[in-house]
Amino acid sequence: MKDITWHKNSINHKDREKLLRQKGILIWFTGLSGSGKSTLANNVSKKLHDTGKLTYVLDGDNIRHGLNSDLGFTEKDRRENIRRIGEVAQLFVDTGVITLTCFISPYRKDRDALRKKLGDRFIEVHVDCSLEECARRDPKGLYKKAKKGKIKNLTGVDAPYEKPKNPEITLDTCNNTSEENTQKILEYLKKKI
Repeated sequence: MKDITWHKNSINHKDREKLLRQKGILIWFTGLSGSGKSTLANNVSKKLHDTGKLTYVLDGDNIRHGLNSDLGFTEKDRRENIRRIGEVAQLFVDTGVITLTCFISPYRKDRDALRKKLGDRFIEVHVDCSLEECARRDPKGLYKKAKKGKIKNLTGVDAPYEKPKNPEITLDTCNNTSEENTQKILEYLKKKI
């Protein structure tokens, strides 16, 4: 952009990671509404915190209360939602924080852009759960509202969800317990942080 200059900081992410004794990474949970993204992210965050790691969870609903309150659920708005949160998440990662995000993030292209930007500091976790099971759980009542025609553009119902092609971790939240899935993530993270 014209008339804007990027200023380098005298302290970089490696300096912050050394201070915190951990690697700043982004754990990006993606999946349908009701698949268990927020539950798993919070479980992992708590377990890591209990071992002395600095973590922060960026949840899709929480972000839409503030930073992204001006966005709706059109494709354009969903993509902007993910772009903005990707920028915020990168700032957290650069501070050395283990950052966990819970966003449906329906478009593979948007997730791949984050992967390209963050490289090996990006871990994609596909929270895989059938549409039928997500609709049965329906913690927010979204599937019922969509069925009655009260809301439109619900991912998996009348808006697309593009599953990750090569996520670092895939979790089956229909057949495995939350604790089993949490442990799977923690095992993977042992070699990353």
